[in-house]
Amino acid sequence: ILFSQANLLPLSLVSNSQRPKLSYGYTKMNISRGGYRVFSANSTTACTELAKKITERLGVELGKSVVYQESNSETRVDVKESVRGQDIFIIQTIPRDVNTAIMELLVMAYALKTSCAKNIIGVIPYFPYSKQCKMRKRGSIVCKLLAAMLAKAGLTHIITMDLHQKEIQGFFSFPVDNLRASPFLIQYIQEEIPDYRNAIIVAKSPSAAKRAQSYAERLRLGLAVMHGEANHSESDMADGRQSPPLSRVTTGHTGLELPLMMAKEKPPITVVGDVGGRIAIIIDDIIDDVEDFVAAAEILKERGAYKIYIMATHGLLSADGPRLIEESAIDEVVVTNTVPHEVQKLQCPKIKTVDVSMILAEAIRRIHNGESMAYLFRNIAVDD
Repeated sequence: ILFSQANLLPLSLVSNSQRPKLSYGYTKMNISRGGYRVFSANSTTACTELAKKITERLGVELGKSVVYQESNSETRVDVKESVRGQDIFIIQTIPRDVNTAIMELLVMAYALKTSCAKNIIGVIPYFPYSKQCKMRKRGSIVCKLLAAMLAKAGLTHIITMDLHQKEIQGFFSFPVDNLRASPFLIQYIQEEIPDYRNAIIVAKSPSAAKRAQSYAERLRLGLAVMHGEANHSESDMADGRQSPPLSRVTTGHTGLELPLMMAKEKPPITVVGDVGGRIAIIIDDIIDDVEDFVAAAEILKERGAYKIYIMATHGLLSADGPRLIEESAIDEVVVTNTVPHEVQKLQCPKIKTVDVSMILAEAIRRIHNGESMAYLFRNIAVDD
């Protein structure tokens, strides 16, 4: 039988008021559900804008932290408040310096992990290196490497938006919620494009046809597909596979003779579908190098389209993209705020922004409360 040290009576006979209290005045462990905090993995104004919009919708304050680069370019993160036992959401928008942004995310996740955070959820609307998700030439699948690095740093969940390829979700060893921007872009088409009923949805290439078809079916519009390229794509560039082998002394079997494959030749750009006298709306997930979009707009203009819009989720708009758009036949480029692009908007008034902070904030709330995410995917097609 166990006895209390106060009066050597069995503990079952000691009243609650007589039982010795635990340290700091607690009589039992705190078993209530922990809170949550939202941090930004970047301290620059452009990158914290989306984080502030999300926290305003959630009704919470942005977590106190400092992220900066030391004089030797090393990344340092200082978390200024306790995160023990809480769900932590790290919002990281990817500016032009992609590799620095990745290090900021990794270092902050590891800092929170070692500070005993309960769960660490990364909110990464644009997932970097998502284009490098397939083996090409003698390269590597960098996207899978990044997924492994994030897991090792301590992330337990990721919220992202419109992955370049949906199969990227299989690279992760933890849950991934791949949200869609299509409801916001479709709403923009219906509300901001006059006479959108006279529009036609255009896929810039056959690989983008499924996404464009999904938009066309929900808007009850026609579909056109562009085929061919003005220049050879990266996959057709010389990669050394035809280089002569090193001189070796071979004995015995000389090897098999494989059938000679005909070289692939890209035809000039053609449009499958009638765009004459219509508004052409090009649908894609990323607009980065705009040369292909500018060339597509010129072809559509030649085919009789009188207005040309480009709708994309992630507006990277690298290099001199804003200038090329301003000088092209494109009437408007509509992107979401998954990537900071305020500087590009100053250079090109044709660039418009759609806010997606609402769905990101709702995803954070539902994940913390353990609610179903199905509501965020209602009426969302697989091909979006």
